[in-house]
This record gives sequence, C-alpha cells and structure tokens, in this order.
Amino acid sequence: MVPRHAFVVAAYGHSPHLEDCLRSLDAQTPRSPVIISTSTPFAGLDQLAGRHGARLQVHADRGGIGADWNAALTAASSTLVTIVHQDDVYLPGFAATVVTAHAQHPDAALSFCGAREIFADGRPRCGRLNQWVKAALVGAASLGSDRIGGSLRKRVLLGFGNPILCAGVTFNRGVAPDFRFRCDLRTNMDWLAWIELARQHPLLRIREELLLRRVHAASETQHCIQDGSREREDRLVFEQLWPRPVAQALLGLYRFSYPAYSR
Repeated sequence: MVPRHAFVVAAYGHSPHLEDCLRSLDAQTPRSPVIISTSTPFAGLDQLAGRHGARLQVHADRGGIGADWNAALTAASSTLVTIVHQDDVYLPGFAATVVTAHAQHPDAALSFCGAREIFADGRPRCGRLNQWVKAALVGAASLGSDRIGGSLRKRVLLGFGNPILCAGVTFNRGVAPDFRFRCDLRTNMDWLAWIELARQHPLLRIREELLLRRVHAASETQHCIQDGSREREDRLVFEQLWPRPVAQALLGLYRFSYPAYSR
C-alpha cells in the first residue's frame, strides 16, 4: 500500500527564500499537497500560497521552533509528513523517493535523506569537516542496510552528534501518531526527537541528496551558537546518552564544529 504524503512549510517571518522553496515543491513529480503553517503571517502570504496551490494555516502558538514544528506536524492528514524549512530547496524527486522508501519499510518512524549546502545567494558551499564526520556516522550506522533498527546502529548514528538534517526528514505518523517535539529548547529539539523515536522504532536512511540546504548568517543555528544555547543543549543531550566524563569529552570535540557554521 502506497502511503499518502504532504509537505508542510514551517514558515516564520518573511523569508526572501520562501517562494523559491515553494517553486521547488511545485516541481515534485508526482506533486504532494503543500500546506504553509505559520504563527507570523505577513501581508501577501495568502496570495503567495494561492500562486503555488498551497493551503495556508495560521496557528496562535508562538512557543518557539518546537511549537511551530508541532503545529506543522499536525497540519496535514496524510500518513507521511515532511516539515519543510522555508529557506531550502527540495529537488524534484524528493516526494516520490520518500513515498517509495516508506512503502518498502512501513515500520520506520522517519526517513532522512542527504543534502547539499548552498550559500544564501545559491552558490554551492564546499564540504566542511563537520559534514564529513556526519556522513561517516550515517554511513557506519547504515552499513549493509538502510533500515537502522538495531540498538548499536542507532547509538552509532545518534550518540556522537546529530547527523540527521531536520529539513530532510519525513515522519511516518502511522507509526508514531502521538509524537511531539519538545518546546523548551531552541536548537536540539530535533536531535532529542530522533533519539526518542529511535528508542521504539527503526529509522530509515535515504541515500540520495534530495535537497539544497541554505546556510546564512541569519539562521537560528548561528544565533544559538553565538548566545551559548547551542553548547548548553549539546551538553544536555550528551549527558542523557553517556556517563558524565564521556559526555564532557564528546562535548569538547563537538565544539570544534561550531565555527564551521560561520564560514
């Protein structure tokens, strides 16, 4: 049975890249329904949604990124939901590939794909050390099978950092219908979400690079690094996964990845 799929754009503020993102969703073959979910609508957003055949849904919960993602997750009635990041570009085969993958592995709570990074102006961004490390973790965890079901594979995938790009994740709400993101965090609610779902369900790697991730100075990741919340939340996760001395050592290594986001 082929599961139904929808894109839900978690829009915040007035991103100059939103229309590029919507165009990329228009280009999907076959096309999945598109919903724009936001707590901060701006003048003209409804017309923009109409031009691209998207349904606009405004919610009142301004509780941060976690609340926005929860609203996006529940905005669609489909089994499969991709929470779209408004600055990114989704390649034309994204929807078809994830639907096929979940049809083959219906017990996976989520799938995640690879991505290429671009600058704000669309120029390609060359790979950095942290990207290579993430690729190595994903490769080791999925060695021999794209279905990541064993506890060791999950520990390799998620125990040393967060190598899963949230923008490339598709959730299977048929497997975990009650899942919600934490709303008390600013940057690691996604990493903790993968850990929570992986405790009870397999995860699914999609090997293709199916989106372009836009990296720019105004991103929330940049802000969290600058104000120290990234380090605080990284410590929180590592100390949940490892004894304190190991967690401290891993955090020390993980700090080396922070400057990569600013170059």
